[in-house]
Amino acid sequence: MSVWAFGLNHHTAPLDLRGRFAYAVDQIVPTLRGLRESLVRQPEATLLSTCNRTEIYCAGEHNDLEQTLHWLAQNGGVHIDVLRSHAYTLHDDQAARHAFRVASGLDSMVLGEPQILGQMKEAVRAAEDAGAMGTTLHQLFQRSFAVAKEVRTSTEIGAHSISMAAASVRLAGQLFEDLGDIKVLFVGAGEMIELAATHFAAKNPKSMAIANRTLERGEKLAGRFGAEVMRLADLPDRLHEFDAIISCTASTLPIIGLGAVERAVKRRKHRPMFMVDLAVPRDIEPEVKALPDIYLYTVDDLAQVVQTGKDNRQAAVAQAEVIIDAGVQNFMHWLDQRRTVPLIQQLNAQADEWRALEISRAKKLLAKGESIDSVLEALTRGLTQKMMHGAMAELHASDATTHDATAQAVSRLFLRGQTPKVRPTAPAPQDGKEH
Repeated sequence: MSVWAFGLNHHTAPLDLRGRFAYAVDQIVPTLRGLRESLVRQPEATLLSTCNRTEIYCAGEHNDLEQTLHWLAQNGGVHIDVLRSHAYTLHDDQAARHAFRVASGLDSMVLGEPQILGQMKEAVRAAEDAGAMGTTLHQLFQRSFAVAKEVRTSTEIGAHSISMAAASVRLAGQLFEDLGDIKVLFVGAGEMIELAATHFAAKNPKSMAIANRTLERGEKLAGRFGAEVMRLADLPDRLHEFDAIISCTASTLPIIGLGAVERAVKRRKHRPMFMVDLAVPRDIEPEVKALPDIYLYTVDDLAQVVQTGKDNRQAAVAQAEVIIDAGVQNFMHWLDQRRTVPLIQQLNAQADEWRALEISRAKKLLAKGESIDSVLEALTRGLTQKMMHGAMAELHASDATTHDATAQAVSRLFLRGQTPKVRPTAPAPQDGKEH
């Protein structure tokens, strides 16, 4: 059994390329099924897709990494060489180490952020729903969750970290003198928007509004913050009312276009607008950034802000890596043991065959009137002979060069805890004469 992983993230690929391979929650199951159907051997598979990464983890008897790469390139409408130049491929212990580091927040843009662990758990549930989760990946991810828990409880990896939501507030504070005087619009109603709304609400802005495709979900979130609710369709006509706009939806196409923002700027008489696009793919057309009086930031633009305090957490990173090393070793030991499973199954089948044969013979002897003692004697003798036959045959058949190794192997298997009585093989004469 082999484990491999393939992916691209904020370290290796620009935002727009990542956007081509970003999958919404409801797309994960059909995407996984499509991937497995494209592979002849249909390995175990899990797809992790967030704003900062898209990763595929697989496990199977044969490594189908190249076929996986071709399928993903085609699925994202990108030439395979382009995808290959921005992606990473990992095998066995490297794949396990990467999964453990991701779960622990060590590979995140925000070092130690906790959201990635929940996202990985959602990816595992989606794989289970798609029928793509097997024993090997189940072990990999359950161990990654355990390692992440130990890292977060035993180190200060998450201490003093600044989330994307908090970074947005910090940047807004640099543009506006008093956040209590601004009107804030949140586009979307997911976890990231909820975090952003929580941080902005703490600054007591003049007003807050939430625009969402479904009013019901928007109303539920707005109720927590005393915010207004509006439909996405109303955005173009009301965009000018807001000083700060934070957007993060699962839309595959931009929902705030250049034209709408140009009109909003004119109606605002060129008062500045602060915009943060936390979505991948983008919610706001990139051309908006070039407009005067517009301050637009993407997830990649926020990278420098969220690095604050990272140097202070390097000791925690070193401690976390030690925990991860131990986790990788334990997983690889388990994986190595799994590779002997077919042999163990074969041995058990052989033993069951011998047992059934001897029981059948014993029943026939009992039917003939043989005593129980003699039948038990014959049954145990038959089983013993069958169990010992292979070892005895190897000992008698081995030549001088292999006899000692065979004898040691037999001793380990059948004389555990005893000192074997083996005469050492006489060394071959050096002069060609008998002694």
